[in-house]
Amino acid sequence: MATAKKRTLNEQAEEIIKIAEEAGVQTNFFFLTTFKRYQVQINILSELEKKIKEEGTLVTKEYVKGRGNLYCNPAVSEYNRTTDSANKTVSTLIKIIKGFKGEETDNSVDPLLAIINGGDEDEE
Repeated sequence: MATAKKRTLNEQAEEIIKIAEEAGVQTNFFFLTTFKRYQVQINILSELEKKIKEEGTLVTKEYVKGRGNLYCNPAVSEYNRTTDSANKTVSTLIKIIKGFKGEETDNSVDPLLAIINGGDEDEE
């Protein structure tokens, strides 16, 4: 198995745009709005990750007389919800691009899936 070079999220986003351009979908309203929504979700996830690293996964809420109760950090559940939403958004992006691109007839690796999975287009 070949080792994939690690790409930043911005680099992966640029690759998705290139693939969209190759499929002729880069100006499609549904692609643009869905891709923008995906970028927002990725930014939200980055912020939530920072918050979880700063505060930890458990937080204490203090109530009457200074007694504290231990809870799961609310950022964890928001992170999980946003992740689910981002995954659904990616599925929608794939459907939009594939709908314009048409089904591939060969067994080569789909470049969009390769980029989303963090690999290179050339890997099989």
